[in-house]
Amino acid sequence: MSTITPEGAPDQEQIPLNGRAHMPADHYLNSYQGREGHTWKSWLFTLDHKRIAILYLVSVTLMFFLGGFGAMIVRLNLLSPHGAIVEPQTYNRMFSMHGVVMVFFFLVPVIPAVLGNFFIPMMLGAKDLAFPVVNLLSWYLYVIGALVGITAMVAGGVDTGWTFYTPLSTQYAYDNVSLTIVGIFLAGFSSILTGLNFIITIHKMRAPGLTWFRLPLFVWAHYAVSLLQVLATPVLAITLLSLAVERIAHIGIFDPRLGGDPVLMQHMFWFYSHPAVYIMILPGMGVVSEVVACFARRPVFGYKFVAFASIALAVISFLVWGHHMFMTTQSPYASLVFSFLSFVVAIPSAIKVFNWTATLYKGSIRLDTPMLYCLGFIGLFTIGGMTGLHLAATGTDLHLHDTYFVIAHFHYIMVGGQVMAYLAGLHYWWPKMTGRLYPENWGRTAAILLFAGFNLTFFPQFILGYEGMPRRYPVYAPEFQVLNVLSTAGASILALGYLLPFVYLFWSLKNGRIAGPNPWRATGLEWQTPSPPPTFNFDRTPIVKIGPYAYNPEADELADARDDMERARLEYEETRARLAEHEPEREETASGV
Repeated sequence: MSTITPEGAPDQEQIPLNGRAHMPADHYLNSYQGREGHTWKSWLFTLDHKRIAILYLVSVTLMFFLGGFGAMIVRLNLLSPHGAIVEPQTYNRMFSMHGVVMVFFFLVPVIPAVLGNFFIPMMLGAKDLAFPVVNLLSWYLYVIGALVGITAMVAGGVDTGWTFYTPLSTQYAYDNVSLTIVGIFLAGFSSILTGLNFIITIHKMRAPGLTWFRLPLFVWAHYAVSLLQVLATPVLAITLLSLAVERIAHIGIFDPRLGGDPVLMQHMFWFYSHPAVYIMILPGMGVVSEVVACFARRPVFGYKFVAFASIALAVISFLVWGHHMFMTTQSPYASLVFSFLSFVVAIPSAIKVFNWTATLYKGSIRLDTPMLYCLGFIGLFTIGGMTGLHLAATGTDLHLHDTYFVIAHFHYIMVGGQVMAYLAGLHYWWPKMTGRLYPENWGRTAAILLFAGFNLTFFPQFILGYEGMPRRYPVYAPEFQVLNVLSTAGASILALGYLLPFVYLFWSLKNGRIAGPNPWRATGLEWQTPSPPPTFNFDRTPIVKIGPYAYNPEADELADARDDMERARLEYEETRARLAEHEPEREETASGV
């Protein structure tokens, strides 16, 4: 594990001699720079990476439920072949809102901004990110962009979908396209600043002895993502700026009547948006590597292969954008090259899945809540990846393009993959972030509900797409109704699976048991601090002497035995105390008789 020398050992006062953990007196939640930290100013002007992560957590959670509301309207409307509850124009606005909010304001920022912000400095043995002020600025840009985007979608809406294809978005859409673009533009700069901060922090602020191949794979994944954020996001900014200029000033960038090319917009958009898929999924892969190793009690199989697979995904993702455009005027020879490269980009993902599976092999597996979410991720991501190969092949894509098959594939990767990984990471590090444990049985129930509801929601859509049902239509042929009803029923279960963690995690903030510094007995520098951590993470800079994931099954068995003995002792003492309380009552009853 990433250990520290005695000189840098953290204060262990959180674990008293009687075995009962308690909250540390001072931590990042109740103090800031040595002062009381409960005022709104101490939060809105904080430079602590952990508090900024909590601000992001609240913000992206609100965005998630807003985007989920749009999805709920879409699914309810599709209960009937003729549209059940809204008009076609409203339906268009609802699926556009769902896509814009979920992609740009939830999926892209969620793991880097929340879990990355909180734990990357701690994993590196640093006191904060390289540029704390820039980190706070990135949150403000995100919030302002989200508010602008929400205002645009509430005050008139946008009906172009999240892709803003021309000429629909420049000539035929009369909604708040330009204002929505401004919101996404600001959120994009937030993403760039976060990526830049991570790159410099990882390069310059690692603890002594923390070499590149002693880094947790969570850090490797975020390093690859940060490169994508810094290099790809400016292309999105240029694309959206060009679209807004053409829409307002009618300059011929994409308008063929003025010498422009509408397909150029698709090239520019997907040059960002396919790397954006890996901006969304790579952080989730980093989470899975941490959780699988912890709950299998084994080092990650093929550590270097998994690390370099993250870099390979980042590099190759820049070369495959054309597979979204097989149905355009793109050259068939270019399509052949893009098809080949799309199969190539599946190889690093397959390496990761194989290595996670090999890590589980003969492991001492514990099926706690984070592990259940990770197993769900591996299964759903594998299905999403395998179905993506059908879309990478030019022949089958001609049939499946713009059908519900694409919707199902995308959601198996982004929702089945990214959101499951986010929930795995949130449950895994929740005791460290809050100092509290959530009810484990409720966590397992939510994970199983979410997995079942997700498959019932989206697997029928593979069949719908194969049979030819187009996406983004408010009406459909009657023969598709049964599968659409199944999908909507699954969405109801899925919604319950998402609501449960929100409820019991919020409940645990006050009522959860005290977690102690390392309830999972995990490795890594972040677990060497009290829970919740102090403002500056470490009293002294730790010195790293060995690599990550040095789990020892024999030591775990001894620790489990000690824990069982301690738990039995505590239960025995509590039982004796209760009996002693009732003993005088028995004596009084006996004397009265």
